[in-house]
Amino acid sequence: MKKSLFLYLFILAVLMNVFTYMYFSKETAFEQERNTKISKRLGDSLTSVNSKLADAGYFSLEKNDNAQNYFENNATGKYIPYQKLIPYVTEKLMDFNTNPKGNPYTGQEQLGAQKFIINKAKILNHRWIIADYNDGKYWGEVLLKYFINENESVSFEVIQSIIYQQ
Repeated sequence: MKKSLFLYLFILAVLMNVFTYMYFSKETAFEQERNTKISKRLGDSLTSVNSKLADAGYFSLEKNDNAQNYFENNATGKYIPYQKLIPYVTEKLMDFNTNPKGNPYTGQEQLGAQKFIINKAKILNHRWIIADYNDGKYWGEVLLKYFINENESVSFEVIQSIIYQQ
């Protein structure tokens, strides 16, 4: 009786080990397959996002070598790197937000009690800037032309401005 009990326990232990081994080996294979599918999907998503980011940055001074070369003066050997130029021009444009009547380069007169200020600006190339502005109630966008003068001051000119309906 004792021998048969040990035999049954031994067979039961072997069966449990076999089933446990099969379960964990199948689970490992399933997890590897699932991870492969997820990493492929994430790789495709990453490629898609990188492509969209490259398309979004196409019209920018950072990606435009011809516009960057414009700031190299061969006669004087003077060069303005775009990494310093972009924040400098943006800061000069934002400085006009302190004007009591609002930023004059929004292309809009003050409509209500609040003044129009520029929130965000993007330098497109060596000549153009697109900017977003608002007064808290009305929103709009403006296309500006900018020039770097010989004394390194910046002058702006409004090309066109649009204000959105409420």
